[in-house]
Amino acid sequence: MLTAHLLVTSTTILLNAGIAAADLARAKFVLANSAAVQVPESWLPVLGSLKAAGALGLLLGLLGAPLVGVAAAIGLVLFFIGAVIAHVRVGEYATIAVPGLYLAFAVATLVLDPAL
Repeated sequence: MLTAHLLVTSTTILLNAGIAAADLARAKFVLANSAAVQVPESWLPVLGSLKAAGALGLLLGLLGAPLVGVAAAIGLVLFFIGAVIAHVRVGEYATIAVPGLYLAFAVATLVLDPAL
């Protein structure tokens, strides 16, 4: 179970760090997706920072602060529930799989966390 936790958590960290960097860099695909779900471009730094904080919290959890890791996983679960809701709210189903995937990894990270 520890191996599964390490693999899933590491993947979740990489995914969130990558998309946080894309948000902060205002990548073209991020701008297009944000516009499609009616999220103002001015929110991107905050959203990117939240994803980066989640990735950092998960990393700290792996490095010996298990409660920080649990809190980060919970935060990412809530964040991506909000992202899925944002897609559903405007009927943007073409790209809903992406936040759904991130949500699935956040949930798996939380469920597999040995600190629970």
